[in-house]
Amino acid sequence: MSSPLTHFDAQGQARMVDVAAKPATHRIAIAEGRIRMQAATLALVESGTAKKGDVLGVARIAGIQAAKKTSDLIPLCHPLAITRVAVEFETEPGDVPAVRCRATVETVGPTGVEMEALTAVQVALLTIYDMCKAADRGMVIDGVQVLEKHGGKSGSYIAPSA
Repeated sequence: MSSPLTHFDAQGQARMVDVAAKPATHRIAIAEGRIRMQAATLALVESGTAKKGDVLGVARIAGIQAAKKTSDLIPLCHPLAITRVAVEFETEPGDVPAVRCRATVETVGPTGVEMEALTAVQVALLTIYDMCKAADRGMVIDGVQVLEKHGGKSGSYIAPSA
């Protein structure tokens, strides 16, 4: 019986999946996550007065850069010709102040961009942590997940909560 884990060969050794025979299709992945923080920290982010500058602007660039570097970070990911990366933020004041990050990544190729979208979200949120840690070391990153993916043989996936 073959394993559903495609990154292992018949002997159980790690491998990069061979995508040479797969057709190039338009592929999209959307991922999101959030970073919870104190209300005062969120106020700093929203006002643009954090010590290190425009937190969300820097985090957006970091997320885009991370999507492009995913194959350098995740050992068995293929390097991809990404055609689009969009990183967006939404602030969430209230009982649990947070910043929500959503990344959309697109390519035309033989393999999907879910890892690139997830990496963009994680690095954007880590950048927010880095830029705000002097004010709030208790920030928590959570809820990172793929919301949607489209294209390829397996078709579309939409997360139940999306």
